[in-house]
Amino acid sequence: MADQQLFDEKTRRKLEQLMLAASRVRAGAIKGERRSVKRGTSIEFADYRNYAPGDDLRRLDWNIYARLGRPLTRLYEDEEDLAVHVLFDNSASMNWGAGEANKFDFTRRLVAGLGYISLTTNDRLMISALGGDTFGPARGRAYSVALLSYMVKLKAAGRVDINAALKAYALKSGRPGLTMVISDLFSPEGYIDGINALLAKGHEVALIHTLAPEEIEPPLAGDLRLVDVETGAPQEVSIDGGMRDLYMQRVQAWRDDIRQECSRRGVHFVAADTGSSWEKVILYDLRRAGVVK
Repeated sequence: MADQQLFDEKTRRKLEQLMLAASRVRAGAIKGERRSVKRGTSIEFADYRNYAPGDDLRRLDWNIYARLGRPLTRLYEDEEDLAVHVLFDNSASMNWGAGEANKFDFTRRLVAGLGYISLTTNDRLMISALGGDTFGPARGRAYSVALLSYMVKLKAAGRVDINAALKAYALKSGRPGLTMVISDLFSPEGYIDGINALLAKGHEVALIHTLAPEEIEPPLAGDLRLVDVETGAPQEVSIDGGMRDLYMQRVQAWRDDIRQECSRRGVHFVAADTGSSWEKVILYDLRRAGVVK
């Protein structure tokens, strides 16, 4: 997958009109009330932060730089210095689905899109594959090419304990902020303890549950030998119309249960079907949840 295949110029222009937003203010994360997508429309000074590549050089405080040798960027009242964390599952089960509906390709585009929005609006971005590889922290458009290169090179392989990975990230993540978790949640160890750990650290969490069309409505029938793509464990099954209907009911019940668990904890939940566009998750689902504006 080449860089340009993640999204085209038309999609890029759409993303540049958006911003990520935390609806619940977290201590230490917000510099000022976010009132505008465009930065610097207010003339009321709020604070400083360290200069990052891509910052507007006109925002540098040259007096401080001359005295202290430290490049600091001015923040104004309508600017948030929002910490954005994007955590995604890169276990072997994510490499499933045909063509554009492949879960991992869908996820890579979605992560790249969210990251691009964050860099465009100058938030502090951290991206982490739950299997261990990370990108960031980064701030500013200057990191866009590096972000796309990072996403293109990633592979889905092995097993990931979602609970353990999220709890480990909560311990090391530093400043809390808006945290988006993207996974099929095919982890026997579960996910609730990991989500609770992020919430306990002050993160505002959005969970994007990603399934391929074949996992929601399997086109299977007859006597089959199914093999777990992560463990290699086989399972002999016989599937007829009644069994297929029962399977689909249980998938829907599973998703409903995840939605309820998220609702009880104040976590944004999106059920993503990779048979539809990844852009829909950003432009519609996350917008409706108030995570994207």
